[in-house]
This record gives sequence, C-alpha cells and structure tokens, in this order.
Amino acid sequence: MSIVFVPKRLRGKATINQETIQRLLDENDQLIRCIAEYMQKGRAVECVQYQQILHRNIVYLATIADASPDNILPPSSHCTSNATSVSVPTVNGNGGS
Repeated sequence: MSIVFVPKRLRGKATINQETIQRLLDENDQLIRCIAEYMQKGRAVECVQYQQILHRNIVYLATIADASPDNILPPSSHCTSNATSVSVPTVNGNGGS
C-alpha cells in the first residue's frame, strides 16, 4: 500500500524528510512501470487503480514542494539534456507526447 495512506490519527504528525520523499519517488517509478506493463497487456482496470495511486502520490509531493520554503533537491539533481520523452496515448484524438 502507498505510504501516502496515513491513518487519520497520524496525519500532520509525520516528519517529511529526504528519505520519505525518495521512497515516494521510488514507488512512483514502480507504479509507472506497472502501468506501462498493464497497458501493453490491455488490462485497463489495473492501469486505473495504479494511476489513482500515482496521482495521489504526485499531488502529495506537489503539496510538500509548495509548502517548502527551500529547495529539497540539490542543484546537481536537476534533469539534464539526456532526459527522454514519454509518448502519451491519445483518446478521441486528444493527447500528446
């Protein structure tokens, strides 16, 4: 289960540190791999379930980033020109890469 699912009694009490953020990023990486695999196999129901968890994780990370007064990542960890583009499937002609 995603680490974002925190019991109500613990919400707001967890400390956000680099390790927690890295675990979420690693989990997101695995979720993306699972989504891609299930898409190739045509298993849409599983894709939607994993996409919902991925979305929740990304929103949580964005909330942390917005609330953080300083940069969490060191400057050397920014994307370089070696980044690859990901193709997004189109739905009814709407989509992109």
